[in-house]
Amino acid sequence: MTDTPDLTATITETVSRYLHLIATGTADQILELFAEDASVEDPVGTAPRVGSTEIREFFASLGALERTTTLQSLRVCGQEAAFQFRIAFDAGDGPLHLEPIDIMTFDVDGKITSVRSFFSASDIKAAE
Repeated sequence: MTDTPDLTATITETVSRYLHLIATGTADQILELFAEDASVEDPVGTAPRVGSTEIREFFASLGALERTTTLQSLRVCGQEAAFQFRIAFDAGDGPLHLEPIDIMTFDVDGKITSVRSFFSASDIKAAE
C-alpha cells in the first residue's frame, strides 16, 4: 500500500500565494508555482497553454492591469483544489470584476500541474 502525503496545507498555501501573485506579482513569480509541463485552460473551452513559455506569456498580460484578488471559497481534496475568487481590475474602460471558479491539480511536491478556469465573457461585470 502506497502512502500519499496529505497536501492540504501545501495546496492551501499555494492557492493563497497564487492569488496574491495574480494581484501583485510578475509572470515569472507566478510561473514558479507551476510544474514544468503544466497546463492552463483559462477560460475553459479555449486552447490550453502548456509549458513554461506559454504559461509565462499568458500571465504576462496581467502586468499592465491594476488588480486585486479575494478568495471566496476553497475546497482541497487529495491533490486537487476547487476555489472561487474575485478579481477586480481596470482594463481601460473603468473598474470591472470577475468571479471565476478554478480547478487546479498538483503534483506530490505541491506544484500546480493544471488550471481550468470556469467563466465566460458575460461573467465580467462593472464594479459596484
